[in-house]
Amino acid sequence: MKIAASNKKVGFDYFILERYEAGIKLTGTEIKSVRLGKCNINDAYVLFKDQKVFLLNMHIAKYKEGNRFNHDETRSRELLLHQSERIKLATKVKLDGLAIIPTKAYFVGSLLKVEIALCRGKKLTDKRQALKEKDSKRTIEKVLKNSMRNS
Repeated sequence: MKIAASNKKVGFDYFILERYEAGIKLTGTEIKSVRLGKCNINDAYVLFKDQKVFLLNMHIAKYKEGNRFNHDETRSRELLLHQSERIKLATKVKLDGLAIIPTKAYFVGSLLKVEIALCRGKKLTDKRQALKEKDSKRTIEKVLKNSMRNS
């Protein structure tokens, strides 16, 4: 599995509740550009329009050898999910006020898949608490490592 792009800020900004794998509809020049590693999903998000799921703001750079049929870099791209998954996600977003954020894009064989996560936003205090926990874990690990070396 080759990872084309990942969004590392999701874990810091959101509580991840569930993860889903979705296919994505791309044009020829888009998939060629993604294979070259020219893809960014840091500002991307998912919206529902007319019973379909779309990924917005995913930046795929123009293909260098593309001609006049080259793609728009940040166009909305349709995600391919099962009907039951679409209904489940749509109801959770509507009723619970959750967000759907892409966490990574990767290749399965020759197909590009996007991992999307059902997320709840973190408040500033949650982020601070997470940083404190991370720091305390680091200090504990340092102390244990030093004590193992000294003994």
